[in-house]
Amino acid sequence: MRSFGISLILVALSAMALPSQQPPSSIEPPEGASVVLQAKGDGVQIYTCTEAAGAMKWVLKGPDAKLMDASGQVLGTHFAGPTWKLNDGGEVKGELVGTKPSPETTSIPWLLLRAKAGSASGTLATVAFIRRTETHGGVAPASGCQASQDAGKTVQVPYTATYTFYAEK
Repeated sequence: MRSFGISLILVALSAMALPSQQPPSSIEPPEGASVVLQAKGDGVQIYTCTEAAGAMKWVLKGPDAKLMDASGQVLGTHFAGPTWKLNDGGEVKGELVGTKPSPETTSIPWLLLRAKAGSASGTLATVAFIRRTETHGGVAPASGCQASQDAGKTVQVPYTATYTFYAEK
């Protein structure tokens, strides 16, 4: 009976330790994923001042950015959803898989998103993952959203990022 009690305690302690041993969410695409497209996003992150849990805070409404190739030619747009739409009609929507803080504290995080089922079309039809890296700017301001009279105000914060679109093996 005593060994059963000790075993039960050890199992409980092991279970409690599991969450702390979990690795942080990764922004790496699955092994074997291949790059379909890489584009620079250049635009703004739009925030709305909203009351949440009795406090006022900036809440992301969505991005509004141009997608450009390495030579600066506009390939398409990035907007709320999150959605990426190319000028040729190719489109994909994403849902968050992983996040990692940007090395720059004034920049939005780096992300890995999975293409929402059935959302990828046209030249982006094979896209399974979208990764956002190399972010500069885009963080909500520290001020301007403190009082109830600020509710509904919006602010546009300039940002740039690299978006890499991957197909699964």
